[in-house]
Amino acid sequence: MSKYLSIIVPVYNEAENLRLLNDKIKEALSSQDISYEVIYVDDCSNDGSYEVLQELAKSEENVTVVKFKRNFGQTAAMSAGFDYANGEIIVPIDADLQNDPQDILPMIEKYKKGYDIVSGWRKSRKDNAIRNVFSQIANKLISNLTGTNLHDSGCTLKVYNAKILKNIKLYGELHRFIPALAALDGATIVEMPVRHHPRIHGQSKYNLSRTSRVISDLLTIMFLKNYRTKPMHFFGGLALGTFLLILGSLFLLLLNAYIPIITIDYALAAIIEIIFFVFALQLICLGLVSEILMRSYYESQNKKIYTIDKTSRVE
Repeated sequence: MSKYLSIIVPVYNEAENLRLLNDKIKEALSSQDISYEVIYVDDCSNDGSYEVLQELAKSEENVTVVKFKRNFGQTAAMSAGFDYANGEIIVPIDADLQNDPQDILPMIEKYKKGYDIVSGWRKSRKDNAIRNVFSQIANKLISNLTGTNLHDSGCTLKVYNAKILKNIKLYGELHRFIPALAALDGATIVEMPVRHHPRIHGQSKYNLSRTSRVISDLLTIMFLKNYRTKPMHFFGGLALGTFLLILGSLFLLLLNAYIPIITIDYALAAIIEIIFFVFALQLICLGLVSEILMRSYYESQNKKIYTIDKTSRVE
């Protein structure tokens, strides 16, 4: 029987949690006759996690283990899991036991109502106060800027239509922005409250140093959302603004020459004007190069700039 459900578990130094997590997944899915696989992606752990995973793979026929040669990060681990997944539905879940596998089946029932993505919302989050505050601020910012309107973008537990994920390429820290990336192609998304447990074993891998990377990826998402098929609109707009700034400053310089108001070093002013003019030309060239790259991306792969939900034809 073909796999219906693929559960993806990114793993980094979670040796103490893995056996219990695997048992909890089996317990959660045993109530219904569901064909599923569990894909553990070991991100080059150094605490014996891989050895535990090898034991699970030997004893459980539906367990697959993927091991990285070095530490690539959670986004890469999730991407590898998606690539190896055979299921029609893909469900990533954290290895730290803070997500609850008992939420998987209710989320799948929600998914069956016609959504492409069901996103978990850790409504009663069991983390320290500082992390919760930063998370709320970040989620509000991400929600407003990407337009996905999720309370909890960082929750790993989500239910995805596998076809949606196969068209998404992940880089940087983009795993938390998968719903926003999917929304660019018209995916339907709904949020659902899920349980969240305090960490019992191991240490959290999250810290504030990730903030800058998240902000950088957020800027990428914003650019893709608005300009991925029309980059010249972005760079051309900046160039136009720069040219207007140049014209405005030239007008003020000429006005000051006839009606002296302040003392100006005109030689320095001319150099600054030239620098801004060259900068504007560079923006235009960058926009043209981006347009060429965008067209090469779509045309070389025969990729469409739209996605179709369904078609109807009357013969």
